[in-house]
Amino acid sequence: MAAEIVNPRSDANLGNEGADEPFDPAFALHRGGKMAVQATVPVRDKDDLSLAYTPGVAKVCSAIAEQPELVHDYTWKSSVVAVVTDGTAVLGLGDIGPEASLPVMEGKAILFKQFGGVDAVPLALATTDVDEIVDTVVRLAPSFGGVNLEDIAAPRCFEIERKLQERLDIPVFHDDQHGTAVVTLAALKNAAKLSGRGLGELRAVISGAGAAGIAIAKFLLEAGLGDVAVADRKGIVSRDREDLTEVKREIAEITNKAGLSGSLEEALAGADVYIGVSGGTVPEPAVASMAPGAFVFAMANPNPEVHPDIAHKYAAVVATGRSDYPNQINNVLAFPGIFAGALQVRASRITEGMKIAAADALAAVVGDELSAGYVIPSPFDERVAPAVTAAVAAAARAEGVARR
Repeated sequence: MAAEIVNPRSDANLGNEGADEPFDPAFALHRGGKMAVQATVPVRDKDDLSLAYTPGVAKVCSAIAEQPELVHDYTWKSSVVAVVTDGTAVLGLGDIGPEASLPVMEGKAILFKQFGGVDAVPLALATTDVDEIVDTVVRLAPSFGGVNLEDIAAPRCFEIERKLQERLDIPVFHDDQHGTAVVTLAALKNAAKLSGRGLGELRAVISGAGAAGIAIAKFLLEAGLGDVAVADRKGIVSRDREDLTEVKREIAEITNKAGLSGSLEEALAGADVYIGVSGGTVPEPAVASMAPGAFVFAMANPNPEVHPDIAHKYAAVVATGRSDYPNQINNVLAFPGIFAGALQVRASRITEGMKIAAADALAAVVGDELSAGYVIPSPFDERVAPAVTAAVAAAARAEGVARR
């Protein structure tokens, strides 16, 4: 039987009670979009108009033409980020195209504003060609203080980010990679602290060799993790495999010091940490085979790779990507503050040191409240964004990438 098709734009679906079709609050909320442009200065009369636009604006334009750095002081450039996607890896929906990605990009933009005070503009591009995307963003870059790459499928996302970083002198940040890695590191640091161990004593297994999995592996090693093995659908990414992409060959060179091969389940035997960013299901016996006091971070949405009820049987700390369980690994804990800090000091790029500083600041917010059910703060904790912003700005200055 064919599924019933509900018209999302019907009045009933948008809140007309009593009609035959069901009310769906998601469509009601999204009608007309979630964003608008709002003026920050009044235009009430001809005097206001002459200052905000011609002839007064000409003075400001001429000053910027003579001293280009003044653009940061007399436009919104220093407080606005481009949220760029090609619509090829949207949430759990996959390649749905640029138009269909816009609700997510709008959502990202309002999170920037709500949690970091950063303005953001969604840019959904009608191309999946790496060089076309790069050229388009480079041409648009004079209008923005930073670029947040979003929902671009691997492995193209790695090349796009690298090429943009080479060509631009503003922060370029692929949140699916680095935001996830920052929040994961913060939670892992607190979990390790709770257990009385250091990162260097832990062996982790990451399920998923896409953008998030690769970035998390690199970042955790940079932060001092003892060892990590990354698994894709064919098993552990190891040097002896002949079917690896260039990106996976690179990660094989720096991970898996233990020399493991075989399946994800085999790698989990005796492991201290499981990090899931792939979906699917991990069999309970594999979870049971992990080391005593293990940590399970099953972050797939909406269905974690290990259900929390099962994870709690064997793990000392359990985290998911869901808001209805404790310890939510949510990127909104990181990207607003990271960009706010970078923009505050007009950083030319976002360094590994800035990301580690963000993770440290995020972990520190938990403070004395640390417990197995609280290794990472809530996105609604008002201390989060200011702490991350200050830490990132300080790290940018320390690393010599700040310009104010």
